[in-house]
Amino acid sequence: MTHLETREPQQDRSRATRARLLDAAIDSLAELGWAATTVAVVAERAGVSRGAAQHHFPTREDLFMAAVEQVSVVRGQQIRDDMAGRHDVGSVIELVFDLYSGRLFRAALIMWVAAANEPELRSQIVPLEARIGREIHRLVVEALGADETRPGVRESVQATLDLARGLGLANLLTDDAARRRGIAQQWALMLGDTLRRAQV
Repeated sequence: MTHLETREPQQDRSRATRARLLDAAIDSLAELGWAATTVAVVAERAGVSRGAAQHHFPTREDLFMAAVEQVSVVRGQQIRDDMAGRHDVGSVIELVFDLYSGRLFRAALIMWVAAANEPELRSQIVPLEARIGREIHRLVVEALGADETRPGVRESVQATLDLARGLGLANLLTDDAARRRGIAQQWALMLGDTLRRAQV
């Protein structure tokens, strides 16, 4: 076996370990919250030693920033995949509302709350979340075929995302799915009307 052949499986194992740690960090944040999610807890959930976890992520902050980045990548890919080929307003609204009610959003939300009280974490989270927000906004605009140069369209798309985020927050403590579905249906009618009027 050559040196290169030895390195490739090691790199594959390293990538797999890193991915397990990030998944475990996201799950732990979503289920246990910020205070209870330690490197040791994440390492145990990932099935690796604490030393292995610290090899990939020397500090707790490194681990959670990488987890937030992972959340952003997964959320972006999820919305791209889900919206592929869907352009009717009701379907897009349903997907956006679902995006803001799952485990990825829950983990991100817990990071936001922690960042509110930790200036160093906040300085890293704010630009990352701004980038994620812009990307999701762009994807929704594309999926809706919306023309943001028309009056009220940009604000209506942003209101959609803000509404979805607020409903996701309401879902944090109790399952709010039934109420969320009704609001999604009504909002889809209102947004569809706005988009139609903007085309006239």
